[in-house]
Amino acid sequence: MKRSIIAIPLGDPAGIGPEIVVKALGNKEVYTWCRPVVIGDISVIKHAIDVTNSSLIINEVTDVKNGTYDHGTIDVISLQAIHMDDVTVGSVQAACGRASFAYVKHAIELALNKDVQAIATTPINKESLREAGVPHIGHTEMLESLTASHDPLTMFEVRNMRIFFLTRHLSLKDAINEMTKQRVHDYLIRCDDALKTLGVKERLIAVAGLNPHSGEGGLFGREEIDEIIPGIKKAQEEGIDVVGPVPADSVFYHALNGKYDAVLSLYHDQGHIAAKMTDFEKTVSITNGLPFLRTSVDHGTAFDIAGKGIASDVSMIECIKVAAKYC
Repeated sequence: MKRSIIAIPLGDPAGIGPEIVVKALGNKEVYTWCRPVVIGDISVIKHAIDVTNSSLIINEVTDVKNGTYDHGTIDVISLQAIHMDDVTVGSVQAACGRASFAYVKHAIELALNKDVQAIATTPINKESLREAGVPHIGHTEMLESLTASHDPLTMFEVRNMRIFFLTRHLSLKDAINEMTKQRVHDYLIRCDDALKTLGVKERLIAVAGLNPHSGEGGLFGREEIDEIIPGIKKAQEEGIDVVGPVPADSVFYHALNGKYDAVLSLYHDQGHIAAKMTDFEKTVSITNGLPFLRTSVDHGTAFDIAGKGIASDVSMIECIKVAAKYC
C-alpha cells in the first residue's frame, strides 16, 4: 500500500503542539501508516526534541519529494516564521499566533497543490491569533476562508462512533435559533455525503434530541415537533437513512455500540461531551467539505504543561492514524 504524505503544522510554538508531534513521530508505527512532513521552524522542533529527550534527527526539506520518511528522522519544511529565543513557553503571544497561522497556511497550500494528501493539525491558541491580528478564530475558519469552502462540516470520530455537529461555536440560545427544518435537512444530506466520501457503506444516521426525552410530544418544548422532525422527514423522503430525534441521553451510547453509523449532534457541547467522556485522548476531529482531508487533535495548547515534556501524544498519534486510514 502506498503511504500518503500527511502535512503536520506545528501549531502554537508556545504550546504543547511541537512536543506531541515529536513524541508521535518517535513512534515507529506511524511510518507504517503514512509519510509525515512537519510544517514549522527548525528552532521550534529542536526545542521540542530537547524537552522530550528525543533522539530524532531533523531533515530540513524545501519540497515534500525530498523527505526521507524513515523512522528516526523528522522531515521538516522550515518557514523561519519565529525563533524559540523569542518565545515565552506557556504564554499568549502575537508572534506565536502569526507563526501558527503561517504553518497552517503553508500546509493548506501544499494540500491544494496535491503535494500532500491530508493535513493533521495540532493546537493553536485563539488569544494568540487575536493578538496577532489574524482574521480567523480557529482552524475551521482558516480552512473555510483559505480554501474558499462554505460551512465545512465537522465530524468527531472516537472508537467506532462518529458525531456530526449541526451548530458549532454559538451560544446555546443562538444555536437553538439555528435548528430549523431546512438546516436539519441540509445537514443530513451533507452528513450522508461525507460518510460516503469517507468510504462508509452503511450510513444509518441518528439525530439527537434537543429537549429532555426529545420533547416528550411537546411537553418539554416544541423544537422537535416544529423544526427537527420535519427536517428529518424531508431527508427521509430524499432517500437518507436517518432516524430520530433520539433522546440525547441514550443516542450516543447506542451509536458507540453499533446501532447507528453516525449521530447528528444539535449543538457543540452535546456531542463534545459524549465523545470526550468516551475517550478524551482518542477523540479526533475530521473536517469534511474541503478539497482535501483534514484531521485534528481535540484538545488545546495546554499552556500550563507546555515545555515540560509531559504532554501525552496519544491524541496526535490517533489524529495521524485516522488521516492515514481515510486517505
